[in-house]
Amino acid sequence: MKGFDEMNKELKAIIFDLDGVITDTAEHHFIAWKQLAEELGIAIDRTFNEQLKGVSRMESLERILALGGQADRYTTEEKEALAYKKNEHYKQLIARMTPDDILPGILDLLRELKRNHIKIGLASASKNAFTVIERLQIGEYFDTIVDAANVKHSKPHPEIFLTAAEQLSVHPSMCVGVEDAQAGVAAMKAAHMFAIGVGDREALKEADYIVETTKDLTYDAIVRAFYRE
Repeated sequence: MKGFDEMNKELKAIIFDLDGVITDTAEHHFIAWKQLAEELGIAIDRTFNEQLKGVSRMESLERILALGGQADRYTTEEKEALAYKKNEHYKQLIARMTPDDILPGILDLLRELKRNHIKIGLASASKNAFTVIERLQIGEYFDTIVDAANVKHSKPHPEIFLTAAEQLSVHPSMCVGVEDAQAGVAAMKAAHMFAIGVGDREALKEADYIVETTKDLTYDAIVRAFYRE
């Protein structure tokens, strides 16, 4: 990757996941997948839903079909139609979102990052990332947004985080990534970024720094963790 400053360790950018970090669209995804699964005669619960976090729409569908023993029942075209149906329901749900759906502490963090001239990126497996950010009215804070439509490989492949870093013109070693999913943490580590996990410590144990909720995700805490590493 050319044109990157690889001098001494310095925090220059923070790249956020969307679902479960900026806002809780994960609940909307769960509702939409659960409805589709029920129509197919497959029961999914919140425990199984953890496997769907951070992975692509088609991969999520494959996991649901495999759970129900239906992996070979549908053609590629039929699977795409099922995924489309789920997404249409999901879009109806996110259309009702407002700035009140931003998770606690995130807006203050975005403002603090801007004040300190830290570049801000978004790396989301969702193809609806731009829509969600628009509904939350926080697009002005992001210097780049990379979603599933911009990359070939889904998390845990590092491509989406590396693409965001490249678009920010910041070397990955000078980026902090923030995720709530195992696949996302794996992607950040593969990208050689400092990885922050939000949520369950056991599930996110590969992260360099873990907070229980977004309320604990302050600028000062991120800086201390990054330079302590």
